[in-house]
Amino acid sequence: MSTYLLEIGTEELPADMAESVISQLELNVNNDLNSYPIKFSEIRVTTTPRRITLTIEGIAPFSEDNIAERKGPPFSQAFHDGKPTKAAIGFAKRYGLAPENLEIRETPKGSFVFANLIEKGKPVERLLADSLPGWITKIQGRRFMRWGKGDFRFSRPIRWIVSLIDSEVLPFNLSGCDPEIQVGNITRPHRLHGSELTIKNATTYFDQLKDVGVTVDRNSRLSQINDLVLNQEILKKVKPDLTEPLLKELTDLVESPLLVTGVFDESFLDLPPEVLSTVMKVHQRYIPIYKVNVDFDPLSLDSRNILLPSFFCISNGLSSAKENIILGNEKVLKARFSDASFFIKSDLLINSSSRINKLKDVTFAQGLGSLYERVSRIKWLAKLLTSQLKFVQEDIEKSVKVAHFCKHDLVSNMVDEFPELQGIIGSKYLLHEGESRDVCLGVLEHYKPKGTSDSLPSNNLGNAVSLAERFELLFSIYAKGERPSGSSDPYALRRAANGILLILWNKDWQLNINEILNDSLIYWKQIFPSLSFDINSLVCELKEFFRQRIISLLEEKDIDFDIIQAISGDTTSTSKLLDDPTDVNFRTSLLMDMRKNNTLNLLQAVVSRASKLADKSSIAKDVIDPKGFVDKSLFEKDCESEMLKILEKLKPLATNCDRSKYKLLADGLVSSTETLANFFDGDESVMVMTDDINLRNNRLNLLTILRNQSLKLADFSKLS
Repeated sequence: MSTYLLEIGTEELPADMAESVISQLELNVNNDLNSYPIKFSEIRVTTTPRRITLTIEGIAPFSEDNIAERKGPPFSQAFHDGKPTKAAIGFAKRYGLAPENLEIRETPKGSFVFANLIEKGKPVERLLADSLPGWITKIQGRRFMRWGKGDFRFSRPIRWIVSLIDSEVLPFNLSGCDPEIQVGNITRPHRLHGSELTIKNATTYFDQLKDVGVTVDRNSRLSQINDLVLNQEILKKVKPDLTEPLLKELTDLVESPLLVTGVFDESFLDLPPEVLSTVMKVHQRYIPIYKVNVDFDPLSLDSRNILLPSFFCISNGLSSAKENIILGNEKVLKARFSDASFFIKSDLLINSSSRINKLKDVTFAQGLGSLYERVSRIKWLAKLLTSQLKFVQEDIEKSVKVAHFCKHDLVSNMVDEFPELQGIIGSKYLLHEGESRDVCLGVLEHYKPKGTSDSLPSNNLGNAVSLAERFELLFSIYAKGERPSGSSDPYALRRAANGILLILWNKDWQLNINEILNDSLIYWKQIFPSLSFDINSLVCELKEFFRQRIISLLEEKDIDFDIIQAISGDTTSTSKLLDDPTDVNFRTSLLMDMRKNNTLNLLQAVVSRASKLADKSSIAKDVIDPKGFVDKSLFEKDCESEMLKILEKLKPLATNCDRSKYKLLADGLVSSTETLANFFDGDESVMVMTDDINLRNNRLNLLTILRNQSLKLADFSKLS
């Protein structure tokens, strides 16, 4: 068994391409090798900034023999008196066989002759040479390019290719490159270790490159960087801000990780910590160093009690060049910090209120006016929402103020240069101007949550304006006529709806989304007369959109799917679901607990049986009082009387049912299961579908009202 090595040498690849390349190449190679088929023990794909490496270990010298069969003429036509006929001789000759080597086999259509053919395996060198160009051209990504006069496209220009089976070069042709790529055994080491390196054998590749400053294995580089930073954290008793995304990016930016420590002037600690951190992490890929055991204030105007005036840098250089690396990075960082300081000083010359008018010059979206107009809509919604949520008047006014200032920093110099700081820098400007802390925190946090795993706003003002902003986005984009479709959601409408639900669930706020939809879209129709949308149709669309989001979020919480279906219902029950979407959490948790303690199955069996028969009744689903629908004079058995007692006992619990009654209703249903079972199967059970129409309807009404009462908790017929 041999080892095959492919190395695609390039100019520096984008850091965000590595994981995609690895998964694509592994999939394509694995599929082709299995289709031949070729035996192998392991496929390994890894990357550095300058190379994509594939190794196939334990690869067989030949593909496996392929045994194929061909069906011939019926036995009666192929042989006569035990001797082959012309039909058998001709069929055997076609496949290079003697007639006596044909196999006779029974089939559903009778006896037929078959020819078994053995296609010998092909040399692996030939199969690899045919496949290699396709493996490379199938690699896809964004911003692919051409170079020279060639028409070949790749993420960055390909400069060399190594292709070896053990120690032998396996040539192949990659057409369309300029200059033409010479496939061989010559690679390039670290840029500071010379220009060329001859790979002796595919098995020595990783060690040879390690000797010349290249750690080829991506996982090894990641662990190496993590360990370097961790060692410094322990040694210096500091808190490096090495996030997972930054760690992955650094891994894909260097071939030989070297940690160096730089410093910057303490005067820059007068800048907010998010400004310094954003410059270091996002723009320079440095690792900020925080003081340990410090409570982080998100509204802090300076960094003196939070950050140290130093940073870690993962360099691609060698230790001999360490001093120059430090000096170069410190110089670049000083310039960046100086720019940030200038932008903040120039922003503070203009108060936040003055910036609001500048939003008139910034378009929000085609047909939807300016950002200034969008802020006006958010303010309107903030007032509507906080009124329905029963905020005190002072907090309603503060929420409207938060909405008023929530986008002012979008026209600041800082956000123009550092878009990541929107909301953050605006809240700090407001605090600097003397605005109250809770309003500033609301401006800061109204962007949250940015995803289902993100933290939620911590104060009520931020939560309210976060809701308002997301509702505004949904209403405006839907009114404009655009919808999320498949994987396409350019305005992140799904994320907006998820954020609304997550905030409501977290705060346990009872918000009637149905009312919000109706009131808001009437208002939207007034302010956007040019947008042709039907209010009722749009309300229905958004209701279903929210229902789907509820289902998706519950699935992410690992709620059993049948319980989700029983709670969320179908499109006909969406209006009820959105009257108070927070109680869905209570009901799903209650049903999950009942399933864990084995009370759900018992209850489900009886209620589901009642529900099937209830479908034959003409009583509406909102009827929960047996009075006027059940006639006691028609009872023939005690079980009917007992059933009526259950309905009368459950009626007050099912009336205006909310989370204060769900558990009581569930317990009442569970405690009645034996009586319900006796109604169907006990010694004194009754025949529901009797020929007597009056008795039948009376018994169906009993079951239907039971079904209707249980529907206040869930649709038990949807439980598996």
